Amino acid sequence: MITKDTTFLGYRRENGRVGVRNHVIILPLDDLSNAACEAVANNIKGTMAIPHPYGRLQFGADLDLHFRTLIGAGSNPNVAAVVVIGIENGWTQKVVEGIAATGKPVIGFGIERHGDHETIMKASKVAREYVQWASEKQREVCNIKELWVSTKCGESDTTSGCGSNPTVGNAFDKLHPLGATLVFGETTEITGGEKFVAARCANDEVRAKFMFMFDRYQEVIDRHKTSDLSDSQPTKGNIEGGLTTIEEKAMGNIQKIGKKCTVDGVLDKAETPTHPGLWFMDSSSAAAEMVTLCAAAGYVVHFFPTGQGNIIGNPILPVIKLSANPRTVRTMSEHIDFDCSPLLQREMNLDEAGDKLLDVMLATANGRLTDAEALGHREFVLTRLYESA
Repeated sequence: MITKDTTFLGYRRENGRVGVRNHVIILPLDDLSNAACEAVANNIKGTMAIPHPYGRLQFGADLDLHFRTLIGAGSNPNVAAVVVIGIENGWTQKVVEGIAATGKPVIGFGIERHGDHETIMKASKVAREYVQWASEKQREVCNIKELWVSTKCGESDTTSGCGSNPTVGNAFDKLHPLGATLVFGETTEITGGEKFVAARCANDEVRAKFMFMFDRYQEVIDRHKTSDLSDSQPTKGNIEGGLTTIEEKAMGNIQKIGKKCTVDGVLDKAETPTHPGLWFMDSSSAAAEMVTLCAAAGYVVHFFPTGQGNIIGNPILPVIKLSANPRTVRTMSEHIDFDCSPLLQREMNLDEAGDKLLDVMLATANGRLTDAEALGHREFVLTRLYESA
């Protein structure tokens, strides 16, 4: 049972935020810089490259989101220091300056007029200094209210809405009054249940912003003349697991915000919350995309309920997977951090399931690797709004 006096051991960063990991990352601005970043990470043990396929000829809101995601990823409290590498100096320095606002060590290198060899050599030298500096960082006692926790579900089935999602909801109900900062999202998977979320909003301003985000998504569907989300929502796996309509999926998804939490704020993609409470983030329901957005928003621990079995991880944000499906727990046990199937077998009540999930969360915050981390899952997928110029 957690209380306002519950503590964990975290890394306090220069801006006061608390992380639960101590990564030194080599961050590419664009797809052309992936090879150089991976070479640096190969040279300097203890660093981690985060390759991705985007960053060239993006513009407008899409480019803004690209910068916001990369800056947010580097600014995440689970990151101690950052080396940014890009093909061009200008955009590279924009990301460096954004991360530098947190006060953490960060440096950028442009490949143009230097080439890979010189860039990799110079970046490796700084990366070695950063990783040795970070290795001296010590965990310190931090209050539970300083923990930022995100959630997203994946490969849902009937056991998700009846078991693993309510378990997350119970944990959120216990974290919310303690002053923790929480987030949920998956705009597509709210469809059919949006009025229930709107009713949970703390005030009219939050409600109006939530409905704006939801209606904006609906307008995209209408603009592309998509009468349904066949093959996408519900997915084939959802249907196999017994979820035949998006409304059924939505009602299960909403279970993750518990019975008592109010929705205290609304975020656009990869935005950082400005105060404690439960936030809704407009986001894709694609697992790796939303978890990446949560990492970019500053969250440091993630709850991921799964029914049919999802293997998602993230390089920055530890992903705690839980399942109430006994078949999934049996056949994919190496991916499931918490087995809450006893809940549906009447061997555990919801309060007990929520408490045990919080125990797993605290162990993770204190340094225990999640299954995804131990297995090397580092899915980092940027959200794109439209095609490049």
